Amino acid sequence: MKGRYMKTAKKEDMKKEYRREDLGAGVRGKYYNEYKKGTNLVLLSPDVAAVFPDDDSVNAALRSLMKLAAKHSISPIKHSTRAAKKQATG
Repeated sequence: MKGRYMKTAKKEDMKKEYRREDLGAGVRGKYYNEYKKGTNLVLLSPDVAAVFPDDDSVNAALRSLMKLAAKHSISPIKHSTRAAKKQATG
């Protein structure tokens, strides 16, 4: 049943600049357990990934940002009415 659920690229279908041996050996189900747990996988840009050594540090930074955003959140804009403006100016 090999390949029943997984598409495989034929050599003639791949772009000439790609060589199958450069892509490495694929690992079937590499992220399956994380996916099953409901974890979101996110690809970080190289410059961002260079700052964070592991997933715990990324999560800590994002939680700090969430707390900061919640602390400084701006309430929805309330549109003033003409009467309120008139009363304020006197």
